Amino acid sequence: MSKLTTKIAVPIILVGVFVVAVFVAINIGFTELNIGSYLIILCLAIFVFFFGLSVGQNLSSPIKKILEEATGLTKGDLSGRVYLESKDELAELADAFNKIAEELQASRDQGANTEKSIDIKVRARTQELEETINALEQKIKNRTIELERLMDESKKMQVNVKAKDDEIINIKKELDICNQKNVKTKKAVADSVDSDVKV
Repeated sequence: MSKLTTKIAVPIILVGVFVVAVFVAINIGFTELNIGSYLIILCLAIFVFFFGLSVGQNLSSPIKKILEEATGLTKGDLSGRVYLESKDELAELADAFNKIAEELQASRDQGANTEKSIDIKVRARTQELEETINALEQKIKNRTIELERLMDESKKMQVNVKAKDDEIINIKKELDICNQKNVKTKKAVADSVDSDVKV
């Protein structure tokens, strides 16, 4: 027997025992008790005991249901509901409990939906950023390749310019040599022409 059933049943049983005792006292004052009276008193006492127990269980049963579902609710089980057939205050309490559980369930579902929505938005934004980063990385790779190609061309051009400079220097030297030979030849021809004219 639970504590609540005991708390409800014991006062009813005590009142019943008190009533039986009062009837016995009244009966003793008027007549003597015989076996039939004892049987009636015993049956009345048994009836009062079981009546008190039954009333205690009937009153405590809905409260136990509400308490069990409230315990489940505190552990995170928001699906529990209490449905009572009676139309008294306990049924109103059960209805209020069900409304609270429904609101908590709706709030949790809304929170989960909001979380999913935010997660989807974050994923979409992350994907956009990843695509932008990948595009920028590809541009950087392309630019790096282009710069490396341009640097290679620049080195080749420098080598070509150096070769051309060396070639120009060699041509200048040859021109200088040719000019010196030409000057010498002109001098020799001029000297030979002067010597022929003198002769």
